[in-house]
Amino acid sequence: MNRAEKAALQLQAVSVLRMLKETRTYDELAELTGLPAGDLNRYVNGHVLPGVERAREVVEGVGRDALADELEARVRFDDEGYVDNSGVVFDQSFLDLVAPVAANALDLERPDVILTAATDGITLGAAMASYFGARLAYAKKSKETAVEDFIESRQRLASGIELTYYLPASAIDDGERVLVVDDLIRSGETQELLLDIALQADADIAGVFALIAVGDEGTNRARELTDAPVGALSSFD
Repeated sequence: MNRAEKAALQLQAVSVLRMLKETRTYDELAELTGLPAGDLNRYVNGHVLPGVERAREVVEGVGRDALADELEARVRFDDEGYVDNSGVVFDQSFLDLVAPVAANALDLERPDVILTAATDGITLGAAMASYFGARLAYAKKSKETAVEDFIESRQRLASGIELTYYLPASAIDDGERVLVVDDLIRSGETQELLLDIALQADADIAGVFALIAVGDEGTNRARELTDAPVGALSSFD
């Protein structure tokens, strides 16, 4: 890890601690993290940065559990099982914290392109792209008027509806590493279409990540399609 990467990790840890401090006293934060309250006070107020090992523990350990708890508190399900995750996907500052936690938890290698589906996946995709210094590409259900060449992926769903996604062919170059992300994975149908687009572009799959997994059908389906890491921040039955 070079100096820039160490500094980034330390700043990410501070961001996680500041989020946790919003709803906790320093004593409660100390109990949660196992770190002294005085040290936490200095980190949160910007007087000093945590050491690299402490920062890693916060981001990879406490950070993931805390973000998962925060996400679960914001998600709503209606009587038919539909998910309202607007409290998450509309909060870019929260998603910016998710990116490093996801990257470390899944041990993701740096991708060249973050690929998602319009529209709810775009804010998460933007956070992941910013963290990795990668490009963001998003597939749409309609073609852009001024674009001539597209990669197209089509699938007939169990309901009988045919779903098609289009991505401008110039969005992904041959041999680039592509990380597929989305806000939600349930059946895995959208992720399968995105993986197919990446493979049509002769790209290498870096992984598949979702904020929320509902059941395990979707993640299992993705794992059947790629040997790359597959995971979600939080899972619901």
